[in-house]
Amino acid sequence: MKSKGSDTLMQQVVERFSDTPDPRLREIMGSLVRHLHGFIRETGLTEQEWMQGIEFLTAVGQKCDARRQEFILLSDVLGASMQVVSVQSERAPGCTESTVFGPFHVEGAPQVANGGDVANGAQGARCVVHGTVRDDAGRAVADATIDVWQSDDEGLYDVQRPGLQGAQGRGVLKSQADGSFWFRSVLPVPYPIPTDGPVGALLRASRRPCWRPAHLHFRIQAAGCETLITHVFRSGDPHIDADPVFGVRPSLIADWPASADGGHELRFDFALQRTNAAV
Repeated sequence: MKSKGSDTLMQQVVERFSDTPDPRLREIMGSLVRHLHGFIRETGLTEQEWMQGIEFLTAVGQKCDARRQEFILLSDVLGASMQVVSVQSERAPGCTESTVFGPFHVEGAPQVANGGDVANGAQGARCVVHGTVRDDAGRAVADATIDVWQSDDEGLYDVQRPGLQGAQGRGVLKSQADGSFWFRSVLPVPYPIPTDGPVGALLRASRRPCWRPAHLHFRIQAAGCETLITHVFRSGDPHIDADPVFGVRPSLIADWPASADGGHELRFDFALQRTNAAV
């Protein structure tokens, strides 16, 4: 489908960005134009198909609001989110691997003391989470901010429950002087990603599975360290090899054994990479 005329058009568009003052923006837009025009030529895209694509992206935007980010979901199911993570997450050996952020994080989650209840009314089997935060040299990281969030036993996040007052299944706590932390919550379960929007329609059209394996989200921030965004997945989950957002990494799979009190327990240690300026 390639022609000399189409190459000329592509180059003309690239050249229109040649005076962009920001060199990184100029590089990104030039690459975007070349790949976009290449995609159109390679697939022989019709005007009708292009309009369908525009209508799809419009619907994705219309599905976004303060409680839901359909564009992040689209990025996730296309593997783009995980590709960005992979490109940018080169870490020292032994550091905890990153994975996708996901669309259900909420800033300003409740502050929780060590030993506190993150579930805050979310239903599910009892679970206690213990861990430590260390740096890439094995030193304890005190006062790290640990942001956690998860679904309940129906696979729903609090933001998916209309009319719910207050946060559930999420909280923010601090690591202690020895880098340790612990909190109470509920056992994560598998759940389908939202399929009531345009991304769900795409999955149905392509006959792709929509179930995410059970997991707990973490964002860990500490002075002098790179921010870590990751999950911990439950071993043995039937969806572990078919995560629709491609977020599973073997190093992030852990056991959640039954505890003596009839609940479950997770023990997982995190290693943060120090920034170049840190000593």
